[in-house]
Amino acid sequence: MPPSPTRRTVLVVTGGAAAALATGCGGDGTSSDAADSTKSRAGGALAKTTDIPEGGGRIFSAEKVVVTQPAKGDFKAFSAVCTHQGCTVGSVANGTINCPCHQSQFRIADGSVASGPATKPLPAKQITVQGDTITLT
Repeated sequence: MPPSPTRRTVLVVTGGAAAALATGCGGDGTSSDAADSTKSRAGGALAKTTDIPEGGGRIFSAEKVVVTQPAKGDFKAFSAVCTHQGCTVGSVANGTINCPCHQSQFRIADGSVASGPATKPLPAKQITVQGDTITLT
């Protein structure tokens, strides 16, 4: 007859299973802090207009959005998820939004593909600019 598990063994095993279940329930692999951040930003201030450089942009990873300013006072927002294989874009430079995974580039003015391997543009996201505040809607 095999030996009975000790209380410590049962706690360690069940604790590991609970951790695995909690991780599995996250769905997209983001922490609850990141998910809460997204919820709090939706309908709330995302950035100040001065945070977005003219001719460039800024990536908000937790919200999975990139905000650009292709021309002075003209703000655009796009998904920060590359349409090639789902990586989060990593930089905005020289008029393009750049994916570090396979070097796809997207134009800051309209999210269209500047160079592949991506073949589809970044989807537009809705923002509102009121005064000096940019809000994700």
